[in-house]
Amino acid sequence: MKRNQTITIEFVLLGFRDLHGLHIPLFLLCLMVYVLCLIGNLMIIVLVSCSQLLDSPMYFFLCHLSVCDMLLTTNIVPSLLHTILRSGRAMPFPDCLTQFQFFASSTGTECLLLTVMSYDRYLAICHPLSYIPIMGAKLRHHLVLGSWGLSFTITLIITVLMSRLNFCGENIIDHFFCDFTPILQLSCSDTRLLQTIDLILTAPVTLLPFMAIIVSYVCISAVIVKIPTVSGRQKAFSTCSSHLTVVTIYYVSLIAIYLVPASGHSMINLKILSLIYTVITPFLNPLIYTLRNKEIKVTFTKIFCFKLKRQENVSLQKQ
Repeated sequence: MKRNQTITIEFVLLGFRDLHGLHIPLFLLCLMVYVLCLIGNLMIIVLVSCSQLLDSPMYFFLCHLSVCDMLLTTNIVPSLLHTILRSGRAMPFPDCLTQFQFFASSTGTECLLLTVMSYDRYLAICHPLSYIPIMGAKLRHHLVLGSWGLSFTITLIITVLMSRLNFCGENIIDHFFCDFTPILQLSCSDTRLLQTIDLILTAPVTLLPFMAIIVSYVCISAVIVKIPTVSGRQKAFSTCSSHLTVVTIYYVSLIAIYLVPASGHSMINLKILSLIYTVITPFLNPLIYTLRNKEIKVTFTKIFCFKLKRQENVSLQKQ
């Protein structure tokens, strides 16, 4: 097949086909979750940006995690909503690669940011006296920029290699977004080298971060167990519980999708698992961090009450 034919090919995303009249309820549910996800993550970004109480490395990393979640869901959900309403969607090959680029880079960045946050908790609990000198503004900015830059660069290399593939036959993707494996399955090129390159390049942003998180929490647990008082242990664990919950939800779904053989689950289960880490997890992250974090609650209350009081004063002045 000629090169220009490869560029102009269209893929058909099937999405969720057999809904038996549940298209509208699923559409409304996904739309509601998406809107709430944007509101929740925007709230965290605004609170961290406006409050001195939240001026710490942990909340700086949380702010970037919220940006990453918004980018991930905005890249996936609008296309998903279109697919649900139309029972499928045609997507040109360049658009499909663009969606994959932003999806994969966001996923990799989230893995790295969760690792950085676990390192932050490790320093705070295991080396409290050295925490502030080490985790200064320079290091935290380098860690965040490195997370975004490394993930985007690795994904871009893979995306460029995918753009050189040829597609000769079927163009139907039984999924609701353009992922790596479904695209490769439709190619008539030899993809073994690309799969090997993908495995090698993605390890630093997926597997290695996961191992680093495990090591961090093993060290943290060893320190917490040695704390003599129950209240001290509870206080130390409470600073990690939200992050640990997010990590567990995120990585369980990723492992279930990408490490379990394809024969281990049906397509509908695969789509549901994909829905969890592309839509549900970004929606849950703000809830987990706000409901279990006193400082965010206090900041939200102060800002909200200040705005209400200001509006009341303006109303009284007008009267």
